[in-house]
Amino acid sequence: MMDRARAKGRTGGIVAMAVIAIAVVLAAIEMVHLELPGFAHVIPAVLAFVCALCAVVGIVYTCTASALVGRFFAREVAVPREFPAVTLAKPLHGDEWQLEQHLASFFEQDYPGQVQYLFGVHDSCDEALRAVDRLRVRYPDANITVVADARLYGPNRKIANLVNMLEQAEHDVLCFADSDVHVDRDYLRHVVGALQQPGVGLVTTVYRGLCAPGFWPRVAASLTNYHFLPGVVTGLAIGRARPCFGQSIAMTREMLERIGGLAQFSHHLAEDHAVGEAVRRAGAEVSIPPILVRHACVENTFTKLFAHELRWSRTVRAADRSGHLGAVLMHPFALAMLAVAFSGGATPAWILAAVALSARAWLIWQTDRATGDKTRSLLSLPLCEMVQFAIYVASFCSSGVVWRGTRFRVDRNGMLSPVHET
Repeated sequence: MMDRARAKGRTGGIVAMAVIAIAVVLAAIEMVHLELPGFAHVIPAVLAFVCALCAVVGIVYTCTASALVGRFFAREVAVPREFPAVTLAKPLHGDEWQLEQHLASFFEQDYPGQVQYLFGVHDSCDEALRAVDRLRVRYPDANITVVADARLYGPNRKIANLVNMLEQAEHDVLCFADSDVHVDRDYLRHVVGALQQPGVGLVTTVYRGLCAPGFWPRVAASLTNYHFLPGVVTGLAIGRARPCFGQSIAMTREMLERIGGLAQFSHHLAEDHAVGEAVRRAGAEVSIPPILVRHACVENTFTKLFAHELRWSRTVRAADRSGHLGAVLMHPFALAMLAVAFSGGATPAWILAAVALSARAWLIWQTDRATGDKTRSLLSLPLCEMVQFAIYVASFCSSGVVWRGTRFRVDRNGMLSPVHET
């Protein structure tokens, strides 16, 4: 089975390289025969050539990512040697879409060890606690603890919530998961198994979008599934990425104390990335097992989608500036369309755009195949590609972000400071 999969991967790679070669030849022929009557035509021609070249490299990246995503999820998951007691810490804020269902997925775990469910809010009247009350009824034997504490240690309220909650943590294995995350029944088994491997100090997981009803949530999920996820997998494969995702983090109490606790990250925008880097500096490994969690995508208007994705993109930029700059190659279709515009609609540029779009469609199919999902996003692919590129470009235009209704400025070190508007 594995040999056959490798053979298919090689065949797909050969086909992809052939398509790329054809596109490069066509572009080169067009450039050779260009007649530039004046200087005014030189700059657009140069820009068209640069965009076309970047699009070709982007197509190579896309084809590479298509192969790597299958390999990533084909790896074996570590099996726990034992099943220690776990504290699941969930910071809450407001009555989110399907909050009870998402939280309930953590109560349905196929895990024989003890589990403490630790929920935290800043306000004892927070509407999210209604979902917790219903869970108490559904799971009367569950060990549920609620912490309502308004103390803050910086602008990052999620970190403050976790710091306050952990004072009530009963167990030495700590698992932090966002409130809008849905997990499979074997989630805890897989996370604990990975955490027990030699040298591992923290376990985090990649995620896919779980879309609410509506068109724009589907677009948001597509951006997560087919840009973020393949990008992470490719970055890990080439040794470029050093991620840690706040959607799901597991570590021991000993490791948390070793890095100095969570309060130190209360001024970070990308606090999850900072936690991962602290663990690495302590000499431990950040493990990313081949499992998925689902992250809710609920932005039901273009404005909300753009604002949310822009904050995420600027978070990535703050965490890894050089990597974020290189991520331009993840947008081959948009780059090819720029080549079309700068070349005045040259036929080779249109062909390159078609090849780029086909490569992106292939990546979608391969990603869904690797994760066991059905492909539904091909009709909106051109729109998704252009929206993602617009968000990427906008991420360089400002250092400000809006987080839960508050505007912050982000400095070069990824630190948050509130913007006091007059």
